[in-house]
Amino acid sequence: MGNYKFKWKATSLSIILFFGLLTNLTAQNKVWTLQECIQYALENNLQIQQNELSQKLADYDLKQAKYNVLPDLNGFASHAYNFGQTIDPFTNQFANSQVRSNSFSVSSTFTIFNGFRNVNTIKRNQAQQQASQYDLDKMKNDISLNIANSFLGILFNQELLKNAEAQLRITQQQIDRIEKQVNAGALPEGTLKDIDAQFASEELNVVNAENQLNISKLNLAQLLRLDSFEDFEIASPNLSNFNGVKELVSPGALYLSALETMPEVKSAEYNLYSAHKNTQIARSGYMPTLSVSGSIGTGFSGANREVIGVKDQREVQTGDYIRSNGEEVYTMTATPIFQDKPFSDQFSDNENKSIRFSLSIPIFNRFSARVGVQRAKIQEQVADLSYESAKLNLRQSIESAHNDAASALKRYKAAEKSVTALETSFAYTQERYKVGIINSFDFNNEKNRLINAQSELLQAKYNYIFSTKVLDFYQGGGISLSK
Repeated sequence: MGNYKFKWKATSLSIILFFGLLTNLTAQNKVWTLQECIQYALENNLQIQQNELSQKLADYDLKQAKYNVLPDLNGFASHAYNFGQTIDPFTNQFANSQVRSNSFSVSSTFTIFNGFRNVNTIKRNQAQQQASQYDLDKMKNDISLNIANSFLGILFNQELLKNAEAQLRITQQQIDRIEKQVNAGALPEGTLKDIDAQFASEELNVVNAENQLNISKLNLAQLLRLDSFEDFEIASPNLSNFNGVKELVSPGALYLSALETMPEVKSAEYNLYSAHKNTQIARSGYMPTLSVSGSIGTGFSGANREVIGVKDQREVQTGDYIRSNGEEVYTMTATPIFQDKPFSDQFSDNENKSIRFSLSIPIFNRFSARVGVQRAKIQEQVADLSYESAKLNLRQSIESAHNDAASALKRYKAAEKSVTALETSFAYTQERYKVGIINSFDFNNEKNRLINAQSELLQAKYNYIFSTKVLDFYQGGGISLSK
């Protein structure tokens, strides 16, 4: 039996370790696309989560504003004992002994008119809710653009590393060839030392490129809030057919399109509307308030007693009163028997109802309403300036993005021509170097020119790609490298 338990535990532990290792390997081997990175960031970003909570608070503020239109309803109950002389509220008589009393009531108040404060508060909170939603959308857009920029940074550094490694392989081939020539006595040993120095320099370029690639991976992994970036890999889109030819939409057309969709402008627009409603709410301080209230209540008092019978009934002489014939006058007397009036009887007998209309007319409120209106007007002016500033910033951002795209396109075309020319020149230089017409210094100088031109071409390529994606974004399109 003991061996069975041991085997079962060992098997269970093996299964747990197997699935744990499988889960870990799956996480490590995951290759992230741009869309997956953006979606993951939107779901796990702390600022977005905070903003979503602010959005929920705005939703509750709107609900409360709507609920404030409804009448309130309150219940009241009390249970008390009185010691000493008091006036019983239900019998209206003095009581000087211990008296127990209970009171029950329900009351309600409804505001009929308060200068449209409740209506304008609802409209203001609706605008604030919409502005909060657009603020959240703006934050998501910013994060998406940051993710796309970091993603393209990794792609750029990957290609930069490939170029550096390719150049290193070419140099290694040159070393192998020159080493044979030096051993054969065809070339001096100094030529080999020169090419070895070039190889060391290019090895450093490879190390630097690897470091830049790791840094770009780290930046994206931190944006995604991943625990580790060592095994972080992205899916490289097919950009081999990129030719840099794309018709750019004019800044004016882009601005008119973005004006209707960009959340930062819509947020400022709703904030302006909210400030306008806030001014109307402040003006309600000048207006009267009309409300109606009603209540129904009842209670019980231990001093409320009723006669249930008599005792000691007898005739007694009236004393000074005699009939005209001289006979004495007698009357009947008795001692009444009391008991506390039952709770159920008092509950119905003591019932009281009331309805009341109240009109409050502001005459002098220490200028609080006046100052409130003046402050609200200033806040409305601030919101108007913020709205105009949001539109101005959007127009300037679009103009800058359009200019960046146009400049990147020109830079790409120029770099492309430069690389084509230098590749032809380098091929010719290689042939001349092989036959000993030029020295290693001239050869390395030409090679470095080609490397720099290829790096410049890569930078121009990815700058243009990102710039065009920003322009697509301003047109309301999503961020994707597949189109």
